[in-house]
Amino acid sequence: MQTALEAAREAVGQALQAAVAGLPPGDLRDAMGYACAGGKRLRAFMVLESARLHGVSADAAMPVAAAVEAVHAYSLVHDDLPAMDDDDLRRGMPTVHVKWSEATAILAGDALQSLAFELLADPAIGPPEARVRLVAGFAQAIGARGMCLGQALDIAAEAAPEPLDLAAVERLQDAKTGALFGFAATAGALIARADTRPLADYARHLGLAFQIADDLLDATGDEAVTGKRTGKDEAAGKATFVSLLGVGGARDKARALTRAAEAALAPYGERAENLRALARFVIERDA
Repeated sequence: MQTALEAAREAVGQALQAAVAGLPPGDLRDAMGYACAGGKRLRAFMVLESARLHGVSADAAMPVAAAVEAVHAYSLVHDDLPAMDDDDLRRGMPTVHVKWSEATAILAGDALQSLAFELLADPAIGPPEARVRLVAGFAQAIGARGMCLGQALDIAAEAAPEPLDLAAVERLQDAKTGALFGFAATAGALIARADTRPLADYARHLGLAFQIADDLLDATGDEAVTGKRTGKDEAAGKATFVSLLGVGGARDKARALTRAAEAALAPYGERAENLRALARFVIERDA
């Protein structure tokens, strides 16, 4: 899996930077390219593996993988803003609003979202009806039914009189993290017009496991390794999987979710081994 993930990381990074390089020069383009640099590319990897499982070529899947990473980059740029999580460090580097300005960061995020939809219009993906399915699924995953809803719930929780319970935290993270995971994992099935349910189940379990791993890194990780500030959740009094379950309980839940994610891939047999390995990687990572 590591070899395949590294190859995907490099190929998607090149596709993203090529898309950004075609834009008019200036601070906006530079900030977009900066925001897209680095990262694990887990979502893009899911797109490419989902495509492979359904006989969709890598050339057809690459614009979709790049679109997912463009939106992920936009979400991080906006998440780091003072009005949101107010972070000054991302991937070991100054955040976009620190390096440029808040206005540039807002516009860079907006432009990355627009670029993502431009990528999804690429004829290389397939016939128009396949692209329409992707655009509809993508819009739902990142908008007021998905990622943006999750962020809104997260912000609202900060002002709530009582901390969220476990069910509420799961609902929040299903939207904030899980919705984009779900689109990425099912993208190949959407293109091929195949059953999306096994990969949607996989992605839901994986998304929650991923968030638990993030909560654990915030609670116990090393800032020099994670590349971002740690201890933020406890300082803000946020309800997380760690605050609700404890470190040991959170780790146990992450392992159980990983096993459930792997089990969801049973219909694909050994062909889905890369995705099974990805599920294990998600809870073992240190950044």
